[in-house]
Order: sequence, then C-alpha cells, then structure tokens
Amino acid sequence: MKSLAELEAIRQRTLERINLRREDESTNIRVVIGMATCGIAAGARPVMMAFMDEINKRGLKEVTVSQTGCIGMCRLEPMVDVYLPGKEKVTYVHMTPEKVGRVVAEHIVNGRPVTEYTIGAAEDK
Repeated sequence: MKSLAELEAIRQRTLERINLRREDESTNIRVVIGMATCGIAAGARPVMMAFMDEINKRGLKEVTVSQTGCIGMCRLEPMVDVYLPGKEKVTYVHMTPEKVGRVVAEHIVNGRPVTEYTIGAAEDK
C-alpha cells in the first residue's frame, strides 16, 4: 500500500505530464484515449502512458493527453483521437504502445496522420 504522501507525489507528476489545463485551446493539440472498460481491457492504459512518456520526452508543451469513456466501437479498441487545431479529428484504432512513437513523430509533430493505423484503414480490411 502506498502512503498518502507517495500517492500525492504520483498525482502531481501525472498532472504535470498530462498538462490538463491550457489557457489557449485554439493552439492546443489534444490526444484523447478511450478508457472505458472495453478500452482498458484491450490495453488502453499502456497506450496512454506511452503517449504521456513520448510527449514528455520530446518536451511538447502544447499537447494535452486526456481520457474519455466509451467511444462505441469496442472491437477497434484501444482507440485514440488526435485533434490538431484547424484539422479534422483523426481516430487511431488497435493502438499499441509500440505505435505511439510513430504517431507522435509523424502526426503530432509533423502534421501527417499515420493512415495505416486509422479507423479508415481498419474499415477497409
């Protein structure tokens, strides 16, 4: 069992990594991970941690990582929505921690979605 002080330290580190509060949402990039029971069972928690680690490692301050409930397509979990200002939402499906680095590098940093990981590519199969 963790002490109250240890839990508070974990909470503070997590809040810093997630960057929950932003004053100017119009320039903020959002990464939203489906964390309902189906998403968690499919592996969404390690995906969320991988996004937070990769974004923190790259020092990307304009990116907010958050979670949401059920997205409604359990067979495609873990699912991640990426919102870039002025662009259409991109939904990634069957995400794994191994895919996160490429999504961050190509989509979040360079603005080019990784199409083979998207819902469109999954629906074409």
